[in-house]
Amino acid sequence: MTAIWAAENRYRIWFEIEALAAEAMSIYGDVPAESARVIREKGGAKLAAIGPADVARIDEIERETRHDVIAFLTWLAEGIGPDSRFVHLGLTSSDVLDTTLSVQLTQAADLLIADIDELLAALKARAFEHKHTITIGRSHAIHAEPTSFGIKLAGHYAEFARNRQRLVTARAEIAVAALSGAVGTFAHVDPRVEAFVAEKLGLAAEPVSTQVIPRDRHAAFFCALGVVASGVERLATEVRHLQRSEVREAEEFFHPGQKGSSAMPHKRNPVLSENLTGLARIVRSAVTPALENVTLWHERDISHSSVERAIGPDATITLDFALGRLAGMMKTLVVYPDRMAANLESLGGVVHSGEVLLALARGGILREDAYKIVQRNAMATWTKLGTPEGRSFRENLDADPDVAGRVPPALLDAAMDPQLHLQHVDAIFARVFGG
Repeated sequence: MTAIWAAENRYRIWFEIEALAAEAMSIYGDVPAESARVIREKGGAKLAAIGPADVARIDEIERETRHDVIAFLTWLAEGIGPDSRFVHLGLTSSDVLDTTLSVQLTQAADLLIADIDELLAALKARAFEHKHTITIGRSHAIHAEPTSFGIKLAGHYAEFARNRQRLVTARAEIAVAALSGAVGTFAHVDPRVEAFVAEKLGLAAEPVSTQVIPRDRHAAFFCALGVVASGVERLATEVRHLQRSEVREAEEFFHPGQKGSSAMPHKRNPVLSENLTGLARIVRSAVTPALENVTLWHERDISHSSVERAIGPDATITLDFALGRLAGMMKTLVVYPDRMAANLESLGGVVHSGEVLLALARGGILREDAYKIVQRNAMATWTKLGTPEGRSFRENLDADPDVAGRVPPALLDAAMDPQLHLQHVDAIFARVFGG
């Protein structure tokens, strides 16, 4: 990903655009075919060997010209010779810069999509591994009802499957070229040149460019990155919670020789997921500037340019790193099913209150009355947990005269069976992963 944003890659793309434009003009315009051939051969050789010294030379020229594209064209002309007069013919700098940015963003999108594919594979494998691993579901961070750890992971898989499609859509939207001249009227370049260059680069032609490609496309791209980053943080936050000392249901793999704290040798900290939480903030920080870039003065100003030079590399490199780290973390995540089972029953069985409520209603008790019965027994269990007079939820129910004799014990047994909550796990997995 870093290589995509390196100066060498940028200049190679600049040259490719210029060479393709010259070749198109040799067909549709007034560039001699021999000149187009010389530009391709001599310029191509120069770009194939570009290195730090060449970048330094371009920078040196730019310090004088105060214009990056002119500096590059001057450097390129030093290797091409007289035929360089046909380079950049009829074009404006934004034709090269914007089309190049489109190429770079599509290249970045391809890597990010591959990253998500790796993450999806890891999530799918772990979801099936723990398809029937009972754990407690939480709402408001409080125990709710049983679920399976596989279902939890399937939810994240489904989200990243949607994120993958978002990136595919964002890639398609940004994959456009513009070679339309100073204010987008094609006054000095044939529209067929733009179409030729776009096709060779694997891009579409921007229908209406004003000198620049409209920035709503770029805004949509960075918004998509922001949504993906939020998905990264959501999964990372789940791991952070599960690794808490009071929970300890899952944790990041702790490598042999790894140290958690300089002062406390016992520490096993969720450093990877905490790191991912921070990285997500960096990626999302690109969203607002990208949205603000949509508004430019008239046909073009350059208020967007400095923003994109920062957020383009920063957001894509950071997200690339984050997705790779998250995939590795999920592949090696250590899961503790016994701890999950212990936590599920740690409140004395009150997590089964919802099904007990339904059991009482099925047993002939009005729902409002059943709710009061179940709640008072659940609260009696909750408030006296760990005390000498504390009793389990089931014990309180059995001792309640409004329950005893009115609801068969077998019905309560069935209501308090955690496996009840997994009866449709196959249907959920079929929806997420296919039949």
